[in-house]
Amino acid sequence: MLPATPSRPFGAVLTAMVTPMREDGAIDLDAAVRLATHLVDHGHDGLVLNGTTGESPTTHAPEKADLISAVVAAVGDRAAIVAGAGSNDTLHAVRMAEQAAEAGADGLLVVSPYYSRPSQDGVVRHVTAVADSTPLPVMLYDVPGRTGVRFAQPTLDALAAHERVVAMKDATGDVYAAAKAAARTGLAWYSGDDSLYLPFLAHGAAGIVSVVGHVAGPQLAAITAAHDAGDHARALEIFLSIAPAIDALNGQGFQAVAAKAAVWSLGLIPSRHLRLPNVAASDEDVEAVRAGLSAAGIVDALSTVL
Repeated sequence: MLPATPSRPFGAVLTAMVTPMREDGAIDLDAAVRLATHLVDHGHDGLVLNGTTGESPTTHAPEKADLISAVVAAVGDRAAIVAGAGSNDTLHAVRMAEQAAEAGADGLLVVSPYYSRPSQDGVVRHVTAVADSTPLPVMLYDVPGRTGVRFAQPTLDALAAHERVVAMKDATGDVYAAAKAAARTGLAWYSGDDSLYLPFLAHGAAGIVSVVGHVAGPQLAAITAAHDAGDHARALEIFLSIAPAIDALNGQGFQAVAAKAAVWSLGLIPSRHLRLPNVAASDEDVEAVRAGLSAAGIVDALSTVL
């Protein structure tokens, strides 16, 4: 694992990993370990477990802890393992954080409380309670399209003063506000939107928490390296090459469904099953996803290493 730095406390390229499941709905830990190992072998220096793409709303405490433990044992010496601790119930989020720490996670992903739509004071108190519950560093997650509550700027300032709040995963689409907030707070900013990774890098982002990283980890790592080296033309060239895959995995808004279809179609997991209310991709959907991967050159590239 690359050494953590203040500018990149969780590495640069992370994927919000799907949670593989068997056809009966049970979590497939063996498949999860294989997938995590593949991702770390292909461009990743971090993984996010038990996030939205990992179907966190429908997996339960023992399952979440078992998944973290298994992945940490497999790749925890080579990648930062960040565990979701998001809930609209603060006590529930605290318990998830404590269990993640016990299972060996390196950090926590804490989303603003969804559905309840608390005040900004409530958001601050919620995140503070979670951050106070373990010694782990915290990545905030701002995704108002799912939560209905955005982190206000004064809220970010207050939370950035907490010694364990070190980063933000930004899925607001507001790159301008992100640049100003990152500069003001000193938090490491991660793009939470595959399609905006280059603009976020140009505005000072540390890296990405990705969906397309399931199938394009090497390309994301190459984009990051090219940008770091000042070769922006090369970064753009690589980015545009994977645009069909970005569209395939994100275009319909069902990222967990499309990501599972993608890794299943490539033989990286044995089942594309999801728990309701998510419904597994149809054969037609899988073909559409695979067409996007083929257009991005990913099917051929992966076939040479699998």
